[in-house]
Amino acid sequence: MQEEELEEVSKEVINCERCTLFKERTNPVFGAGSITSDIMFIGEAPGRNEDLKGLPFVGAAGKILDELLQSIDLKRNDVYIANILKCRPPGNRDPKNEEIKACTPYLDRQIEIIHPKIISTLGNFASKYIMESFGITAGSISKIHGKVFAVSTLIVQVRVIPLYHPAAAVYNPNLKGILIKDFKILDELLKKI
Repeated sequence: MQEEELEEVSKEVINCERCTLFKERTNPVFGAGSITSDIMFIGEAPGRNEDLKGLPFVGAAGKILDELLQSIDLKRNDVYIANILKCRPPGNRDPKNEEIKACTPYLDRQIEIIHPKIISTLGNFASKYIMESFGITAGSISKIHGKVFAVSTLIVQVRVIPLYHPAAAVYNPNLKGILIKDFKILDELLKKI
């Protein structure tokens, strides 16, 4: 049932023309990983490598994410990875508000179908969107990274953990140590659920 529901949403993404990003994409990047996972990682948008392969986090940031997952004895197949945008913005620019508004209904449906116990947001855009979706006012990622926010609604009970985007560690190697510490917090939470 989950697979069929996700496949239906994926087909909608393939045919999506809600914003202009579809015109320049090579491949939409829907998401990948275990649809029965307790944890879902959400980044902001596909980059060049992701656009070419149609998979999330396959470039330099993906290598760092793989290392971080390995540091807590997880692999890509153990988690689900998605983005708030399904198409690459030109030149890897930041997502625009209208693009986020057009694309996030797909992400919302992915979350609803996968029903993770933990959502780990990667970077400012994903953190802002997810936190606001759950009615949480959050500051910048530098202030909220590694903190656990418990969310309980009529539909879902989930823990949200904002993290720096792995790409930030590509450009600022000092952030990798912070990401490793934050992943340890994530690991402790996973052991409790």
